[in-house]
Amino acid sequence: MNTPVNIICMKWGDKYDASYVNKLYNMVSRNLSKEFRFICLTDDNSDFLPAIESFDIPKLNLPEGIPERGWTKLVTFSKHISDIKGQCLFLDLDVIIVNGIDELFDLPGDFFIIKDFVRRDITGNSSVYRFEMGKFPDVLENFQKNFEKIRSKFRNEQEYLSDYMQKNHSLSYWPLDWCQSFKKHCIQKGLKQFFLAPSLPPEAKVIIFHGKPNPPEALIGKSGKWYRKVLPTLWIAEHWK
Repeated sequence: MNTPVNIICMKWGDKYDASYVNKLYNMVSRNLSKEFRFICLTDDNSDFLPAIESFDIPKLNLPEGIPERGWTKLVTFSKHISDIKGQCLFLDLDVIIVNGIDELFDLPGDFFIIKDFVRRDITGNSSVYRFEMGKFPDVLENFQKNFEKIRSKFRNEQEYLSDYMQKNHSLSYWPLDWCQSFKKHCIQKGLKQFFLAPSLPPEAKVIIFHGKPNPPEALIGKSGKWYRKVLPTLWIAEHWK
């Protein structure tokens, strides 16, 4: 019997409500043919769909009051999280899955992450990354032992994660067309953004929302920034549900 693959997401605090988790589960269900477990690491599992498994977020013991930089995601590299085993695909709550994602598990390699959409160095975007549960516990162990040094060198968790994986294990990027940025690849360029709605890249599997706008804003045509025009993006409603 094949071991199910794992979809892992995280929800803490009040930035996202349960509807984001439920919609993500629905999108995975429509776009993944493999047997899977859908797991949310969270501090509040209220109103989750019955098929969604939830576990407490492993403790990271960060100093209180520091800016949120995604550090909490690093707990996915714990030696053990409950009974989770095998391949894991981490997805941010605000991504939109628009095509089949089986290939994200089929691609051979130990660790995959999105190549950052802006930076020219090795930094990845951790909205979508794949790893094997318990295979890289040193990612977290090193972070916990050297947090202040790491924090002074890296702005956020994805900078640290990319650097550490390249130096100590392996760092591979998804094919460029698979994980596309709404801001970089969907919004029309120049004056076209005033007349044409954002388009959906035909080869994309996952659309990433980083910064502004977020999915509900993009759906109604609210850019979130005064210098960016976004017309209502109706295809979002077809997928983000």
